[in-house]
Amino acid sequence: MNILILGSGGREHALAWAVKQNPKTDRLIVAPGNAGIAMLAECAEIDILDGATVVTFCEENAVDFVIVGPEAPLAAGVADATRAAGLLTFGPSAAAARLEASKAFTKEICDACAAPTAAWARFTEAAPARAYIRAKGAPIVVKADGLAAGKGVIVATTEAEALAAIDDMFGGEFGAAGAEVVIEDFMAGEEASFFILTDGTNALPIGTAQDHKRVGDGDTGPNTGGMGAYSPAPVLTDALQQQAMDQIVLPTIAEMARRGTPYQGVLYAGLMIQNGKARLVEYNARFGDPECQVLMMRLGAQALDLMLATAEGRLDQVQVNWADDHALTVVMAAKGYPGAYAKGSVINGLDRMPEDSRHMVFHAGTVLRDGLVTANGGRVLNITARGATLEEAHHRAYAMIDLLDWPEGFCRSDIGWRALPK
Repeated sequence: MNILILGSGGREHALAWAVKQNPKTDRLIVAPGNAGIAMLAECAEIDILDGATVVTFCEENAVDFVIVGPEAPLAAGVADATRAAGLLTFGPSAAAARLEASKAFTKEICDACAAPTAAWARFTEAAPARAYIRAKGAPIVVKADGLAAGKGVIVATTEAEALAAIDDMFGGEFGAAGAEVVIEDFMAGEEASFFILTDGTNALPIGTAQDHKRVGDGDTGPNTGGMGAYSPAPVLTDALQQQAMDQIVLPTIAEMARRGTPYQGVLYAGLMIQNGKARLVEYNARFGDPECQVLMMRLGAQALDLMLATAEGRLDQVQVNWADDHALTVVMAAKGYPGAYAKGSVINGLDRMPEDSRHMVFHAGTVLRDGLVTANGGRVLNITARGATLEEAHHRAYAMIDLLDWPEGFCRSDIGWRALPK
């Protein structure tokens, strides 16, 4: 079959890598792709936020299956357009993708189905938001309601920091995403990611992971889009996964169906674990990045079969076949990220990197210029490895990094620290 993946990041490179291994794949196109993706698939320059453009491209290229990678095309209704055109599609409708596109909407769903989450309030003006923060005190969490590329959440440890976040959001730092603000009680504990496929009726857990959102070692510094991840996340025990399914995920899926907006695709539940209980931090309507990289490393070719079953409404007929292994990915970012950073530096040493079932370099922000792979974003590479143990995966990933010659880049040195032997 001919498959189109929409997106250009490390997540899409990992999806393409897994899909390419499946014998059902005849032709694989990624739009727009990146320098790494171009080594294993065709890349196409189209506007992935324009549903009509995507449909036309699919018709002209006899595409059988569309996989929507990032959140922006989902929020823009691209999955709606492709489904309306009769194309088999993996990814929720724009109405269902509001679970990520609107923090307030997710909180309303949680309230409606009694899913455990933090107490919250919503604001459209700065003055009452500031008064609420002064009344509540810190620590407290301030979130831009809309999509802000993973950067619209401020975990404020002081009242002054929270008030500054309100000023930034209503001052336009996050554009339209900050026109409405959600303020939540701070939840202590350990955060982990839980991934579930759902066809709108059936639900199938497909794995756990733990991201590292802070830029610096020891989880210090500002939040980022993610500096590394590992899978599985031992903090999400079987019992906790079952609790999350029973109290959070399945009630959410039922509530979405009740409202006439059934959710089809991957549902990424960010959970906070404390005292043996899980509470919902947020939902994402797509695979996490960089969590997708470690999930695909462990799933391999079966990922396509699972996504097809999701799109065709037959998740009750499939199961996940997990290897008893671990995967870890380290993000190489441009110096200065998540603040200002330079583009255009040449990345050397990639030809020395092993690439096989246990070692992969997934490209995120790269382009090919004059035959040279150059940095073109904040998060640039995902150095990813599998091992029989997390310790082995960690060793392999950092050994790969030692082969890289890119002085303009940096990474955290402690990915996996919570689960590694002390």
